[in-house]
Amino acid sequence: MSILVVGATGTLGRQVTRRALDEGHEVRCLVRNYKRAAFLKEWGAELVYGNLLEPDTLTDALEGVTAVIDASTARASDSLSIRQVDWDGKVNLIQAIQKSDCDRYICYSILDCEKHDAVPLMRIKHHVEKFIKESGLNYTILRPCGFMQGLIGQYAIPVLETQPVWVIGKTAPMAFMDTIDVAKFGVKAITTPATEKKSFPVVGNRAWDGYEIINLCERLSSKEAKVTQVPIQIIRITRGFTRFFEWSWNIADRLSFAEVIATGQPLTADMAETYKAFGLEASEMSSLDEYMQDYFSRIMKKLKEIEYAMEKANKKKIKKKMSWF
Repeated sequence: MSILVVGATGTLGRQVTRRALDEGHEVRCLVRNYKRAAFLKEWGAELVYGNLLEPDTLTDALEGVTAVIDASTARASDSLSIRQVDWDGKVNLIQAIQKSDCDRYICYSILDCEKHDAVPLMRIKHHVEKFIKESGLNYTILRPCGFMQGLIGQYAIPVLETQPVWVIGKTAPMAFMDTIDVAKFGVKAITTPATEKKSFPVVGNRAWDGYEIINLCERLSSKEAKVTQVPIQIIRITRGFTRFFEWSWNIADRLSFAEVIATGQPLTADMAETYKAFGLEASEMSSLDEYMQDYFSRIMKKLKEIEYAMEKANKKKIKKKMSWF
């Protein structure tokens, strides 16, 4: 099967690409920068130029494609706004698919986006979901709520480096999932009729709040975290300030997601129907403690190797100095 992956250079998109290639699919990646996407070509994917905000570029990209997996979303550091990427871009893509011979569309959204209309990204994701359902396409909407990969920079590294770990008051527990596992559902949907024209939660086996994750990092690293609580009012003030400058609008919109976290309401869902429809098992998915254990095992081993190399180098220097006398 020929698959077009949109957002292939992102954290999730690259895992979708890797999974699709491993399963023997022909994979084409829509990219704006060939140099940045060179690693995808090395894996075996075909690169084709395309820009979601340039509809004319999407026609050639969709030529001969039987399915599209869309993992695109705006990043906080992007020059493009959330509205441009997550609304205008997706509308352009869906309309291009409607005009093509491909009608199988797999899209990643966000869990419970319909419950948080005050959060720009959540509101736009909700409207995109409605647009998809009205498009007539043979769709599958997947709704994760958080990726384990993001926890490394947010918690693991600060704990290891004894830097402050920032926590927003009472944090909402979230059922994080490894992007490797999230990608399994996207690729599996293509060949699974039971998933057609339906939406599914795609979340981890349990919800973790920020303090539980910090405790886990402390245990695995044998280090004590320096926790700094940030009142939600400070986040709101910062968000208001960043709205004054166009270049920081994405940051402001991302900060508004703190409102979701500050509610303390768990972001999780029952996965029984999802596993049944996709023919997958919960035991096949990584748990957060397993993921973190693997990360800390690798990083601690590397640190020990560096420490040993430094000690060896120092001994060699001392020995060399002693030989002068």
